[in-house]
Amino acid sequence: MLVVLFVGMQLKRPARTNPAVDESQTIEAHTQMTPEVKEILSRSCNDCHSNKTVWPWYTNIAPISWWIADHINEGRRNLNLSEWAKLDKNRQDRKLRQICDEVEDGAMPLPSYLPMHPKAKLSDQDKKALCDWTAAERERRSGAAK
Repeated sequence: MLVVLFVGMQLKRPARTNPAVDESQTIEAHTQMTPEVKEILSRSCNDCHSNKTVWPWYTNIAPISWWIADHINEGRRNLNLSEWAKLDKNRQDRKLRQICDEVEDGAMPLPSYLPMHPKAKLSDQDKKALCDWTAAERERRSGAAK
């Protein structure tokens, strides 16, 4: 009976999408990002917070596929680095502050993501680089607004 249920669950597959990326809309195009920060975001954030998700093999197996697709969709709704330019300036400022707050608090990357993606774990140096960058970017943007 469990085998039949498991096989039946495989028939309902979530959409594993990667919408097209317009590079002119990305966070990289609208900020002064160091190569170090770009690498950290790519390694630790892009799978859930961009349209550049790498969908591993296990995202084809229900019910894991449902859970992961839901996490990615929620992550993109909360912050999509591929669609940064769609945010107004105030929201961008809040998101920059939030990036630092969440990595300092250990909320991001999600602890549930790290066992299968150990390279995404942020070192203290990674956290400092992200927070220094977000602070510098917020300062640069506030100076430009004057």
